[in-house]
Amino acid sequence: MKLECSIEKLKNAVTQADKITGRNLTLPILNSILLIASGKSLKIRATNLSLGIEVEIPAKIEKEGISAIKGDVLNNLLSSINQGQNITIELENDNLLLKTKNNNVLIKSYPHEDFPTIPIVAGSSFNIPAKKFIEGIKSVYYSSSISDIKPEISSVYIYQDDDQLIFVATDSFRLAEKRIKMKQIDDFGSILIPFKNVTEILRVFNDYNDDLKVCFNKNQISLSSDNIYLTSRIIDGIFPDYKQIIPKEKKTEVVVLKQDLINALKISNIFSDKFNQIIISINPKGKIFQINSKNTDVGENKTNLEASLEGEEIEVNLNFKYLLDCFQSINQDSVILQFNTPNKPLVVKGVSENTFTYLVMPMNR
Repeated sequence: MKLECSIEKLKNAVTQADKITGRNLTLPILNSILLIASGKSLKIRATNLSLGIEVEIPAKIEKEGISAIKGDVLNNLLSSINQGQNITIELENDNLLLKTKNNNVLIKSYPHEDFPTIPIVAGSSFNIPAKKFIEGIKSVYYSSSISDIKPEISSVYIYQDDDQLIFVATDSFRLAEKRIKMKQIDDFGSILIPFKNVTEILRVFNDYNDDLKVCFNKNQISLSSDNIYLTSRIIDGIFPDYKQIIPKEKKTEVVVLKQDLINALKISNIFSDKFNQIIISINPKGKIFQINSKNTDVGENKTNLEASLEGEEIEVNLNFKYLLDCFQSINQDSVILQFNTPNKPLVVKGVSENTFTYLVMPMNR
């Protein structure tokens, strides 16, 4: 192997790959990244067996070859070298020699034959603007369970409904659903992407503006762009039938400025107990919309908010954090809070916006 490429492009690719390396003690090869020099490009691969990535950058290849080296070593090295210049990479006695204008570095390599393959996913596929796909995931993923005890809810559930791609996540205490309108997708069933992998998908494609090609089968999903190919395992499970818990009616409705509510919740947090508990009291006849919190070690707080109120009087105990989380997914200035009974979930939506729905279960008193 012998090649020359841009340090900056190599650094960006290695940074992407190194964050996916396995940090695995029993399989040390998973701590490595694979460099593949062929044709007119250098491919950088990494995997932790659940997630895999390949980033391709242009390079002047004098001699094709493959090498596996520790990702964190190469990443730290490239972060400390001046950008804006080229770097020469070649194999020397099965180790990797890297040269720049001011640096001459030899890095120990590992048997590349031990490096796991990254699957080429074949099956159903569709194209979607990366911004839309990332928006769908971003709108709901924080509601996933972070525990692996129930893998089916430690995930983001994606399915099709006519001309909409629907993203859902829940940890059984709250639920978020986001609908993304797009062209008709044929033969799309449903997939469950593990929460841990979803965060990496967001990191890799968050600033990407072009289309993504999404391919999937019963075991794997792949997301690919011009120079990035990312695969993730899919959870084999059944997502809960969440539609049956969405209240079909409302007994009380509040329309309030989102920022006013956020500020009130932040104040309530100062005085909430170890369970993050707040009390929301609504009296439409008395025009009262109040948030209370109390902590015997700190004090107590009552915040009144100006809002449009209608329906019946109600008082609900909620986890303030669960309510606060959803506002990152609502772009409108005002939000709608719909209550049914103290034992049924609160429904949160943006005003004049029906693509995002959020449920919060009440807390036991």
